[in-house]
Amino acid sequence: MTTSVEMSSASEDGQQPQLSLATAAARNLATTTKSVPQMQGISSRWLLRALPWTEVTAGTYRVNRRLTHTLGDGRVEFVTTGAEVRVIPAELRELPQLRSFDNASVLEALADRFVQREIAAGQTIVEAGRPVDRVILIAHGKADKLGTGKYGDRTVLGVVADGDHIGEDLLTGQGGDWPFTLRAATTCTVLALPRHALDEVTARSEALQEHLEEFRAAPRLPQNKHGEAAIELASGHSGEFALPGTFVDYELAPREYELSVAQTVLRVHSRVADLYNEPMNQVEQQLRLTVEALRERQEHELINNREFGLLHNADLKQRIHTRSGPPTPDDLDELISRRRKTQLLLAHPTTIAAFGRECNRRGLYPQGVEYMGQQVRAWRGIPLLPCNKIPVTEARTSSVLALRTGEADQGVVGLRQTGIPDEVQPGLNVRFMGINEKAVISYLVSAYFSAAVLVPDALGILEDVEVGHQDG
Repeated sequence: MTTSVEMSSASEDGQQPQLSLATAAARNLATTTKSVPQMQGISSRWLLRALPWTEVTAGTYRVNRRLTHTLGDGRVEFVTTGAEVRVIPAELRELPQLRSFDNASVLEALADRFVQREIAAGQTIVEAGRPVDRVILIAHGKADKLGTGKYGDRTVLGVVADGDHIGEDLLTGQGGDWPFTLRAATTCTVLALPRHALDEVTARSEALQEHLEEFRAAPRLPQNKHGEAAIELASGHSGEFALPGTFVDYELAPREYELSVAQTVLRVHSRVADLYNEPMNQVEQQLRLTVEALRERQEHELINNREFGLLHNADLKQRIHTRSGPPTPDDLDELISRRRKTQLLLAHPTTIAAFGRECNRRGLYPQGVEYMGQQVRAWRGIPLLPCNKIPVTEARTSSVLALRTGEADQGVVGLRQTGIPDEVQPGLNVRFMGINEKAVISYLVSAYFSAAVLVPDALGILEDVEVGHQDG
């Protein structure tokens, strides 16, 4: 007698047996739908989109503008080229000892020997009791004069800021010791003329020697706090007195901007280019990602390059500090008031978030605006655009840039040259470099660019902005 046995559908280990073709095997016979290669480092690059681009022939752009400085106001003025700051030679006549000295070549020689220094907030510039060994000009920033009070405590005797000077008595050999300690209250840029450099110029110039001797021998007349002759008046204007005069001239050596370049060599093995071009062209995708990386680098250089980057090319008078640390509406109001027709603001995303917190704290809710087809944040109707190329320091501080753009408005312009050989995008080309003995194809990818600030008030910076979260 035969007994039929019904087979169980379960395997010995309790798992269900496979009843159909597995997806892992099926995928071997199918074409997978895939995306093009993705790149996390791509940002919005608002600066590249917002800057109007000026065509530069022969790779050089010259900015002709007038050099303006005021004699007789007691403050020394400077010119900046990138991160380099230089005192205007004629402005050395703001020092009392050189007020009537008009030898241009000697003033030029003195100006050339000033050494630039960057001083961080809290650092000591000079220390009380030490010999006066240099003439110091404050090009940018604020510093406190610190002395000792009646009961031995530290007191603030005064503040020196942009255009002020100390140690000028060294010119007549009457330096002595520093009567106070000078400590930077903010980040400062100072120019220092060492004693040995002063002695070198004086030894070579009989005219300067005679002038300083006459100054030492002249009777000391009553002076005001700026070293100017005091004017005694009974009431109203009495008699004649000298008025400050403004001297305006063209810059004798106008600045020229040469196009910078960002380059890389793209390498692709010929086997990859020959065999793996479906459904996507490998060379094309490699080139696309390389161009994206170059454009990111281009924006970084436009912000940070010491020669032409915006952070280093703002005029000293267009750099301001926050009132309390974080970026407040009051700070942005002061920033945009420094120029006519501010067209856009640039800040790191964390700075924009910090500004939003300050607005929330005050119960302000700024309206956004439409800019280039997108809805963006704004302040006073001016787009506030994110730019992650603006650095945030370890101390959690950053900067906010305010720009007026375009040649017609004497603003900030981008510089590039189009029509270059093998151009694939404006100002960017890809040139075939050949195939080496390992069958690797090489392409040289280059982007040519720069930026220019046509007049000083086209660019302003709010510096030392605290972006760390603050409670309360």
